[in-house]
Amino acid sequence: MMTLSCKHLITCNIMAENKQPEKTIGQKIKELRKKKDLTQEGLARKADLPYTTLVKIEGDAIQNPTLDTITKIAAGLEVSLDDLINS
Repeated sequence: MMTLSCKHLITCNIMAENKQPEKTIGQKIKELRKKKDLTQEGLARKADLPYTTLVKIEGDAIQNPTLDTITKIAAGLEVSLDDLINS
């Protein structure tokens, strides 16, 4: 049996089966943005958010953005909130 210690419970979701850690919300947004062939500036405009806010979220400087911010980003990506969170 494997024992793990985690400082950051949100990003440390490793099971004994050696699964990858769960992606952060920033990583999920960046991945979807690139799939949609959007720049950070383009998504920030579509989501009606400051460019710097999006950069900080994608870079994990902001790890817990507000629901309003995530809702705007999902709309800018043209995906449901559920699809964004569970991507």
